[in-house]
Amino acid sequence: MGNFLLIPFIFFGLIILFASFFVVKQQTAAIVERFGRFQSIRNSGLQMKIPLVDRIAGRLSLKIQQLDVIVETKTLDDVFVKLKVSVQYVVIRSKVYEAFYKLEYPHDQITSYVFDVVRAEVPKMKLDDVFVKKDDIAIAVKSELQDAMLDYGYDIIKTLVTDIDPDAQVKAAMNRINASEREKIAAQFEGDAARILIVEKAKAEAESKRLQGQGIADQRREIARGLEESVEVLNKVGINSQEASALIVVTQHYDTLQAIGEETNTNLILLPNSPQAGSDMLNNMVASFTASNMIGEQMKTQNKKKGSDS
Repeated sequence: MGNFLLIPFIFFGLIILFASFFVVKQQTAAIVERFGRFQSIRNSGLQMKIPLVDRIAGRLSLKIQQLDVIVETKTLDDVFVKLKVSVQYVVIRSKVYEAFYKLEYPHDQITSYVFDVVRAEVPKMKLDDVFVKKDDIAIAVKSELQDAMLDYGYDIIKTLVTDIDPDAQVKAAMNRINASEREKIAAQFEGDAARILIVEKAKAEAESKRLQGQGIADQRREIARGLEESVEVLNKVGINSQEASALIVVTQHYDTLQAIGEETNTNLILLPNSPQAGSDMLNNMVASFTASNMIGEQMKTQNKKKGSDS
């Protein structure tokens, strides 16, 4: 009967024994109070406390933590913009007491300082400067938080401005401006390319004309040389230069008629082609050459008389 009475005491004793021990995780600090008063700070590992007298008032993480704060403010050029500021902070190991007892809501405290600094710095800048100088904003936030939170046992590791989000209409306008600038640059490049093509085409045409003219000159030079040789051959058989030139012209006339007749797609061309056309052409050309020679002789005679009279 007495053994049954001991069982509750043994059970109660085991509960008290197990309640005397507790475990603190790595990178965590536990705050132990005795009758509501701070007793000690326990670090990671197996710890012991007095049952029913000591209690764990709370635990603080010693890891680096991050708080994201979104602040809406206005820039110097009256553009509303939202900034996302990421604050990385950690509880100082030697100031766990201050972090636990001095500050009840650290997130709210940090948020208030971020709002204060951002709304003091951004209104001094234009929207474009906010994007360029976002690191300056982050440095200003860290400097203000570092001084304020150090007394509360918190160390500010780093602050980052991770996002800048202007109003939707402002972003649309900025995109239109950017697109217009790019279209302008593209048009300039296209104009330059077109101008280069025109210049090169003009150079090519000029070179083609020059070569064509040179070819025509060479062709005429060879024709003249051939005519000269033909006249010399005809002179050797007793035909004077005028008759030789007329004969050559008549021969070219009939060569032309032959070339036209060989072409199937030649347009209609009317040329004298009677049996007497060749002889008439030859007689007319000989008479023209004779008349021109006579006129030339008369002009020479007159010039000589004028020279002797003077």
